[in-house]
Amino acid sequence: MKQGRVRKVFPGGNTAYGFYSFYDQVIGPEARRIFILKGGPGVGKSTFLRILGEDLLARGYDVEFLCCSSDNGSLDGVLIPALGVALMDGTAPHVIDPRWPGAVDEIIYLGDYWDEAGLRSHREAIVKLGRTIAQFFASAYRYLAQAKLLQEESESYYTASGALPPSALHRAERELTEGVFQGRNHHGSASSRHLFASAITPDGCVHHFATVFGASTQRFIIRGGSKAARSRLVERVYHEALNRGYAVEAFHCGLVPDYLEHLFLPDLGVAVITTHEYHRFPPQPADRLIDLDCLVEWQALAPYQEDLNEAQRRFAAALDPAVAFIRRAKKAHDEMESYYIPNMDFEGINARRRQTLERILAYAREDG
Repeated sequence: MKQGRVRKVFPGGNTAYGFYSFYDQVIGPEARRIFILKGGPGVGKSTFLRILGEDLLARGYDVEFLCCSSDNGSLDGVLIPALGVALMDGTAPHVIDPRWPGAVDEIIYLGDYWDEAGLRSHREAIVKLGRTIAQFFASAYRYLAQAKLLQEESESYYTASGALPPSALHRAERELTEGVFQGRNHHGSASSRHLFASAITPDGCVHHFATVFGASTQRFIIRGGSKAARSRLVERVYHEALNRGYAVEAFHCGLVPDYLEHLFLPDLGVAVITTHEYHRFPPQPADRLIDLDCLVEWQALAPYQEDLNEAQRRFAAALDPAVAFIRRAKKAHDEMESYYIPNMDFEGINARRRQTLERILAYAREDG
């Protein structure tokens, strides 16, 4: 049997606004079943999700792994698009509760498999670690907020100098839009799905572009210029796609979710991807490159170049401690897990996972 295709995205991120969630975008109202996993750290939610997803991949199903932005080795969910089934970690900071209990959603409570007496004996240590983790994330988010302000400082020099002329950006927008759609319209129902393709994690800025855009047959790569200018081009294609009746997957900036950074149009097999030093995606020979640096009037920007360089240096200086605090939060979280792991009935959890897999496969049999 042919192995299914794996795709990795981030449904939530550590941003300048704190933890930002797109968990409500994982699967739409057409969902057949949504399993919501509840339970503390170290109870086996990520392992439950990973093994179940790998079982389905081995059976030939395409699977989307929903990666955790706060732990590079963990999953926060699994989506099986062909079956309309999703499984998601519903614990903080991305609390998820059933919207249509029984009819669509159900809770799998892994707390049924822990030794409560054993955990109570570590109550003080667990509570203290929880407070420590919260403090580390709060500090990380303050530094990310600083990074956002410094990014805005960088943008201000492009605006003040007029180094990216509106007329040149209009031409770039038009050429990109014409290249993507080539005069085509779609007579289906327009829809959008919003996620992150990259995230700020304990290992720094991480992306899984190769899996996110692996199904694309044509790619447009945007680089250079300012962040606002790159996002402006992406937004133009996004709105044009909806106006023409296409489904769109829209991927937001991992630092400032207000910005759109990438698109995938599954009906056309087209991806629009921005690349810069924090998530590089080198263009391949078949890709179409839109280099906004070619539009910059460098002489107009010259009086601000030193200030721009300093803002970019200070941006990196704010990002580094943010990542360090997220890494410290993960270390504290790992320590908290060490109290839960010895007090879990993993044989019981494995049996529950196999039971859940059989239920999912039963949906497949219903489809014939």
